[in-house]
Amino acid sequence: QVQLVESGGGLVHDGDSLTLSCVLSGRAFSPYAMGWFRQAPGKERQFVAAITSDGTTTEYTDSVKGRFTISRDNAKSTLYLEMNNLKPEDTAVYRCVADIAFLPSFRTRRPDYWGQGTQVTVSS
Repeated sequence: QVQLVESGGGLVHDGDSLTLSCVLSGRAFSPYAMGWFRQAPGKERQFVAAITSDGTTTEYTDSVKGRFTISRDNAKSTLYLEMNNLKPEDTAVYRCVADIAFLPSFRTRRPDYWGQGTQVTVSS
């Protein structure tokens, strides 16, 4: 069974940077497409970013393009989300996801595996 554990969340100020990590265990990491979702209080869950199993293709929601970078290290079974120029509206619980397929896009469906999440709070 795939298990996903996120880390790296915290409280930062407007304009700061933060990098989230997600470790996959229970299965081999390299075959899985990976991604990040977030959910703010009182709001629907939102797709943030996704990456193919080999790391060559990425996808982002428009509001984070140019500020967030998704990457992976298959040797370490770890997914990353580098977040720069954070804004208060980025405040949310960020959850790592995994699915054997990159397509259809994660923004249109629910990936198979989900982590518990890590809180990111950006103060103004």
